[in-house]
Amino acid sequence: MRRLAVLLCMLCTLNASAATYYVTVAGLGGAPEYEQRFTGEAHDLDKVFRAAGAAAHVYTLTGAQATAAQVRITLATVAQSSTAGDEFVLTLIGHGSFDGTEYKFNLPGPDLSAADLAALCDRIPAKRQLVVDTTSASGGAVAALERPGRAVITATKSGTEKNATVFARYWIEALQDPAADTDKNETLTAMEAYAYAAKKTAAFYDEQKRLATEHAVFDDTGRGEPVREAGNGQGQMLSSLTILRLGSAGAAAADPAKGALLARKEALESKIDALKYGKAAMDPGDYRQQLTAALVELARVQGELDK
Repeated sequence: MRRLAVLLCMLCTLNASAATYYVTVAGLGGAPEYEQRFTGEAHDLDKVFRAAGAAAHVYTLTGAQATAAQVRITLATVAQSSTAGDEFVLTLIGHGSFDGTEYKFNLPGPDLSAADLAALCDRIPAKRQLVVDTTSASGGAVAALERPGRAVITATKSGTEKNATVFARYWIEALQDPAADTDKNETLTAMEAYAYAAKKTAAFYDEQKRLATEHAVFDDTGRGEPVREAGNGQGQMLSSLTILRLGSAGAAAADPAKGALLARKEALESKIDALKYGKAAMDPGDYRQQLTAALVELARVQGELDK
């Protein structure tokens, strides 16, 4: 019950003027075909994020620029520029390695370990963070990266799944395909994008009649083992974290007159989801009262947006 109350408080105090900082890094390819693929995927994400509007701050590192030193500089820049009310999304594309103890993101020159990346992200004041590690062996990074307020998605369930992954392809596709917005509210959440990409990845191996060598997982509670599906406390943060706004929601986000209304709408939708999640722990009368009030307010806000 206490966790639900904290979550509701956070959702009701979302900053209407919050910015999102997107950092994408395409690591070492090791072979021309991988170099081209990783760079292309990073550039595709760059285009998607830059189209998100003025509130999006986009940093993309590829090729010779994707070094450990440059990653440190870029994340230090984000740490200096962002505020607690902003959101931060770090996407890692490429190869990773795991020696049984430590995960490393492979870069030109020295690699960065999961502990290195976690320390850099810890300095960023944004209270809501998402790390999407699409590399091989990325499951080995979860334990070091996870923190309260930071969701972690990885292409593999452990550090022992070491083959090149295809998850990045479908994560990017999720950000471009309107079908990924399953509730059709023109707001693509990290949970919707994850579910789309994980399903498409599994289908890829089925269609190719190949043994699946990657199984995407996530953790958004900041502790414990990652999971493949939402439930038992997992998935709440991902469901409330907006990756992109589509259609009229995207237009509203770019309109200063409607931006605050859109933020209010998204906060109410997240509050309703949180109430439904916590229903079993609430007094029935209190649940109905809060849910009704949120639904009425949501209808009012939607009416204002539709004008």
